[in-house]
Amino acid sequence: QVQLVESGGGLVQAGGSLTLSCAASGIMFSNNIMAWYRQVPGKQRELVASITSGRMTTYADSVKGRFTISRDNAKNTVYLRMNSLKAEDTAVYYCNTFRNGMPYWGKGTLVTVSS
Repeated sequence: QVQLVESGGGLVQAGGSLTLSCAASGIMFSNNIMAWYRQVPGKQRELVASITSGRMTTYADSVKGRFTISRDNAKNTVYLRMNSLKAEDTAVYYCNTFRNGMPYWGKGTLVTVSS
C-alpha cells in the first residue's frame, strides 16, 4: 500500500527556517509527481509546491522565493525547505501523490510560526 510519512514540523519564530521531509513507499517514486499541501482549520487545503519526475517545480504565489521543493529518488523522499517563515505559514503540511489515478495523503506535520 502507499504510505507517505511527513516529518520536520515544529515551532519556529517568524523569519526562521524549517525543512519538511516526506518518505514514500508503495509507489514508483521516481516516476511520480510529489506535492506539498497545507491546511489551516476552517479553510480548504491548498497546494504549496509540486515537483515532477523531471524535477520541474511549481509554487503557490504566497511561497515563491521562500520555499523550495526537492526530491531524492534514491531515498524515496521529497523535501520542502521553508525560509523566511511568516505567521501566515502556520498550518498542517501534507505530502501528496497519486497512484492509478487515486490521491494519497500523509497524516501531516504541524508547522507553527510565532510572530
